[in-house]
Amino acid sequence: MQRLEVLLRTAIFKPTNALLEALLQEAVDRLDAAYAPKPGQVRKGRSALQVQGIFGLMTLQRDYYYHAGKAEGHFPADAGLGLEGAYTPALARLLCLEGADESSFEKAALHLHEVGGIAVESRQIQRVVQRVGEAAVAWQQRESPAGPCDAEVMYVSGDGTGVPMRAAEVAGRAGKQSDGSAKTRQVYLGCVFTQHRLDAEGHPIRDHASTTYVSSFETISDFGIWLRREALRRGMGGAKETVLLIDGASGLEKLGQDFFPGCVQIVDFYHALEHLETVLALLWEKTAPEYQRQRRRWIKLLLSDGVSKIIQAARGRAPSEAMDKALGYFEHNVARMQYGSFRRRGFFIGSGVIEAGCKTVVGARCKQSGMFWSEPGAEKILAFRCIHLSQRTDAFWKDRLNARAAENDLLPLAA
Repeated sequence: MQRLEVLLRTAIFKPTNALLEALLQEAVDRLDAAYAPKPGQVRKGRSALQVQGIFGLMTLQRDYYYHAGKAEGHFPADAGLGLEGAYTPALARLLCLEGADESSFEKAALHLHEVGGIAVESRQIQRVVQRVGEAAVAWQQRESPAGPCDAEVMYVSGDGTGVPMRAAEVAGRAGKQSDGSAKTRQVYLGCVFTQHRLDAEGHPIRDHASTTYVSSFETISDFGIWLRREALRRGMGGAKETVLLIDGASGLEKLGQDFFPGCVQIVDFYHALEHLETVLALLWEKTAPEYQRQRRRWIKLLLSDGVSKIIQAARGRAPSEAMDKALGYFEHNVARMQYGSFRRRGFFIGSGVIEAGCKTVVGARCKQSGMFWSEPGAEKILAFRCIHLSQRTDAFWKDRLNARAAENDLLPLAA
């Protein structure tokens, strides 16, 4: 039965591919006939290209133009059809999707062959991802018109996580290894999501499928620009309230001040708990009954705007340099730890969405065992993952096809 199904698929693919080849050659002939050469371009003649699509290999004959003094020529039909090298746009899209979503390029190649009968080597998938990935990086960082937003609350969140890098990428960098060297490069991940309502108990409910992502290996200031652009694209100006959910790191705090002035800032409650346990460990052993009793009391205080009382009580019990350092985190973030007030206003107080995003967007693809990346390679993969997980794949490829077609225009398209 299995062999029969595979044979039937092959039998269907062959005439379908022949029909597609004929249709594409007709389209190529029309594109070549309509093409108006740019100043200085000279038609050399026709050149054959073997193109691979979802149904198989095709050969297309298309015009080639060269320009004196320029190394690369131009194939009008390739741009008009949206070919990505020797791949149709439909197959190129599939290769990028599989290459970014599978745990490796090898598994992507296997998956394509097993599921779709498409034979493409893993190295070729990687090359297509790298070719189109540059446009994907630029696309997620672009400025775009603001969309509508009628949400009660828009949340903006960001975090950084390490991506394991090849030795050459981290040479000379300081890091957390025992010898002070680095094994990873930090990538920033940002997300935007919305909330329209509360549940029966007054807890916020994140709007279904409302989360979109952006990523960047650039500085935190550059990342702030991309994250703000994403919030504006999502219609930040139309939301009744904008909340920045972060982990309390000084860099992210400054990002909020620089790019989201006037927005409510909330330090993630679970990061506050981690720091609270650091304070508790300076007072009692974790196995001591008083540790757990005091932990419960102080959590209740945190949730009732009592962070200042915790600071006072802890310092009074054991004044020391270590305690001052541990309490400094709370003292700096008092205004952003008013969790009781935030809850009464119906806000999320935990940054679980971005924490999960770091695992789903970054970790699931870039932190597999034995993986070491170049920065450009990881950057392009993550751009595709952000676009896909933000449900924007169709929009990206539509813009990509339009950009390729625009290569044939004598005049650039108006902005």
